[in-house]
Amino acid sequence: MPLLFAEFLALCHKIHFGSSNKQATFSIQEASIFNETIHHNMSIKPIYYLSIFSIFTGFTSMAQTISSRLVDAKTQKGIPYATVQYGEYNGVITNEEGRFSFVLEDGISRPDSIYITSMGYEKKGFALEQMQDSVITLNARAIELSGVYVFDKELEVDDIIQKMIENIPKNVNKETIKQRFFLRKSELANMQKVDFGFEKSTIKELNKELMDSIARAIPQHASHYTESFGDLYKNDTEYKLNIIKAADLYDKKDVGSFEDLAEHMEDIFKQNVKPGSYLKIKSGIFSEKIQVDSILDTMDDERMEQVEKVKAQVKKDSVSGLVDSQRWQFEEMLSQLYYKEDTKLDFVEKPNRYEFQLAGYAEIDNAGVYVIDFWPKRSSADFKGRLFINIEDYAIMRLDFTNTKRLRNFRLLGITYRKTMYKGTMRFAKLPTGKYDLQFMDLSDGRYFGVDRPLKVVEKNKHVKGRRKQNELKLNIDFRMNMTTKYELVVFEQDNISKSEFTSYKEDKTVRATYMPRYNPEFWKGYNIMEPNQAIRGFTVEEED
Repeated sequence: MPLLFAEFLALCHKIHFGSSNKQATFSIQEASIFNETIHHNMSIKPIYYLSIFSIFTGFTSMAQTISSRLVDAKTQKGIPYATVQYGEYNGVITNEEGRFSFVLEDGISRPDSIYITSMGYEKKGFALEQMQDSVITLNARAIELSGVYVFDKELEVDDIIQKMIENIPKNVNKETIKQRFFLRKSELANMQKVDFGFEKSTIKELNKELMDSIARAIPQHASHYTESFGDLYKNDTEYKLNIIKAADLYDKKDVGSFEDLAEHMEDIFKQNVKPGSYLKIKSGIFSEKIQVDSILDTMDDERMEQVEKVKAQVKKDSVSGLVDSQRWQFEEMLSQLYYKEDTKLDFVEKPNRYEFQLAGYAEIDNAGVYVIDFWPKRSSADFKGRLFINIEDYAIMRLDFTNTKRLRNFRLLGITYRKTMYKGTMRFAKLPTGKYDLQFMDLSDGRYFGVDRPLKVVEKNKHVKGRRKQNELKLNIDFRMNMTTKYELVVFEQDNISKSEFTSYKEDKTVRATYMPRYNPEFWKGYNIMEPNQAIRGFTVEEED
């Protein structure tokens, strides 16, 4: 009986804090749904072609760090994901709050001007001294609705989309490349409700107070942030990683509380359930018999295995699992690029499901682009958004999208699983080869998971005189939670390499992430990264008494 709770607690832990194994499964009826939930919430615990110089891994006393915040001149709201360029190939991206910072290394000439560009705003140059201000403003600029660029001929919007699709093989980079990157993964879990619905128990220790204490022990809000800086080696769909530095922010105390609860439940089980008994477990229409002796024989092994799994989850991003975990995250993210076979974004594969409208013209990286809005033509389409398509070669240079409905809505026998949010921004840079590769990605994935069903456990023993029924527990479980995973990926540098260089590179799987119980702004000092948002800057673990 307590093993059921141990499994449930393990499930709560894995959903809340993640699993190191993307194929984690659960020994309950709805394992496939739980597996998908875990698959999209992997860890316990976010691209710009900008630099021809190596990014130093140390901080020198002569280096100068520039930090500021970019805001709309009228609304004073932060301007997210703007380009701050301080050299022909040097620059950074503002975060979702408009914050940015960059390092001017000793020995590198100081720029005369720093240029800031963002879609819908005027491009503006600043002297280096002006960048010392805590706030910098940009004026909004409407997208041009009349043709100010040179065309071979005017095209209808459907013709532009068709040419974009036809030119994907020519425009998309599949050559071997090395990319200097910064990746941030933010995981947020909010428990809406945890109620075991205690109704009856014949075991004194297994009472309502214990059930309520278990519910209270499950964190109502959990957050985990993983940041990494390094090089991504790409050979089409093959990836290798060189992690130079990584950080892990989460609360270790949440892990220990689950271990203690599982051990306490097992002690109660051993003290009260008789050898030779069997358990009749019923949840809804499902019923199952389990021999108690087999449970007792394997209980210690199972508990130790669960403990080891939890500990492995804690270590996953701080020992050899870091490289494998990060590589898998890249595989997941890059599989969602609009031209990939398994992407959720289906406007390329199924354009007939969407309406397209030319909204105007704009400029990205000194290139004219068509600005095209899209939305579902029929209920079978899932997304709406905006495309920025190069006027000359029809390459997508930017893509903004969000789902218009739930991407999945499963509900059966008290189990609910929904994919509630899938939105993001992708930007692509033109390489010296004329091909385009990803330079920036912001991707948010939201899910809802719930269990609302009764659970009845009856202990029976035919070897005991009198009634076979020995003990009984009745619950009505109500468990609901929302989970959000957000990726922010910036590529600072892109260099074409040979396939032999890719093949010969060997990953260092001993690299460790630095665990941080609170955000430390000094950790990334001397590195060009995407600035953290307020939630990350304010992250701290409460000290134990």
